[in-house]
Amino acid sequence: MQKIVNIVALASGVVSIAVVGSGLFIYVNRDKLVNNVKSQVMEAVSGSLPGLVDTKMPSLPTATGPVMAPDAGGAFGKFR
Repeated sequence: MQKIVNIVALASGVVSIAVVGSGLFIYVNRDKLVNNVKSQVMEAVSGSLPGLVDTKMPSLPTATGPVMAPDAGGAFGKFR
């Protein structure tokens, strides 16, 4: 029974050290990790953006309507 308790205690210690070690590693390298993720996201977005914009933009009209007559108030409307 004592062997089982010792094995569980040792495993618990190993897991605790692994959690603290990985947390320390992430804390020390957080700037590098964040910049790496940012650059990967920017590459993914910038690669798909031109195709997305080209498919979603409507085409410009080839012809327009007739000229509209100005209203009686002139360019600024009636102020009286």
